Amino acid sequence: MRGGYGPNQPYTRMAARALQLWQGHERQWNRKFLHKAGVLWMAHGDDAFERASLAELRAAGLAYQEFSAAELKKRWPQINCEDVNWGFLETEAGYLMARASCHAVVDGFVAEGGEYLEGAVVTKGIEESRWDRLSLSNGSQLVADQYVFACGPWLGKIFPQVLGDKISATKQDVFFFGTPVGDPRFDDQNLPVWADHRNQFFYGIPGNEGRGFKIADDTRGPVFDPTWGERTVSAEKLKAVREYMAFRFPGMKDAPLVETRVCQYENTPDHNLIIDRHPAKENAWIVGGGSGHGFKHGPAVGETVAELVTTQKTPEAVFRLKRFGSQ
Repeated sequence: MRGGYGPNQPYTRMAARALQLWQGHERQWNRKFLHKAGVLWMAHGDDAFERASLAELRAAGLAYQEFSAAELKKRWPQINCEDVNWGFLETEAGYLMARASCHAVVDGFVAEGGEYLEGAVVTKGIEESRWDRLSLSNGSQLVADQYVFACGPWLGKIFPQVLGDKISATKQDVFFFGTPVGDPRFDDQNLPVWADHRNQFFYGIPGNEGRGFKIADDTRGPVFDPTWGERTVSAEKLKAVREYMAFRFPGMKDAPLVETRVCQYENTPDHNLIIDRHPAKENAWIVGGGSGHGFKHGPAVGETVAELVTTQKTPEAVFRLKRFGSQ
């Protein structure tokens, strides 16, 4: 959960709104999703992204603290700050418990009278259908006034004619390492979430709730089939992550690998979200293109989509499909 996004984008203000909504849902449901460990950005020679992020954070009213290299070393001695010129900490930011929050949304929806179904839409001929109803894989049909498709990396498979190459899924390897026994330096009480634009963008989350020290490379991976792709991490990526971790967090050198995950990013060419009507279906909306950064914005995106669907307003230009060309 962070607001640092560089210049000229809508996501810092969207993150500020999402932060309010996350905290509101925590109070409403008496559940904890957001852990405010902070997010530390480490800036190097080319710090245009970080400098621009500060201006956007100020405009959105998101709190932060700046640190010189010497201050970083003193505050977080467990980080090797070699080649880091300065940094800043987003003090109200942190990490979200994704699975728990998704379950809570379902529980809250059902408690308010909603009906939750698990199933699959029959996609054959879907773009040519009349759209007065949707056929499901169990033989039933779903009838509604409006349909919202927020299907992540599967969006391109559902709407190949409209989305085509505008949504591509990539394989992103994520690693969890065991922290040293009896050493609390790498848990979320003593280390923030961190982001490092050194040679490529590495990021991580300190140990929490019995999980290991998470680390991942945000560089876009190979094209990945979200249905049939094997969730096996790359040995080359593991080697690169270990080398980076040993450099930046020396106390984690030779830490045991305790868990791996394969995520899939659903990327758009410009890495911006898609929030728009289906160009040929007035009662259908397409929502996705999170490009790896979408989850944190979920409450704000949901609020936006709900308003668009109920008022028939026009989405912001940056989210519309027309930005990719004629529709």
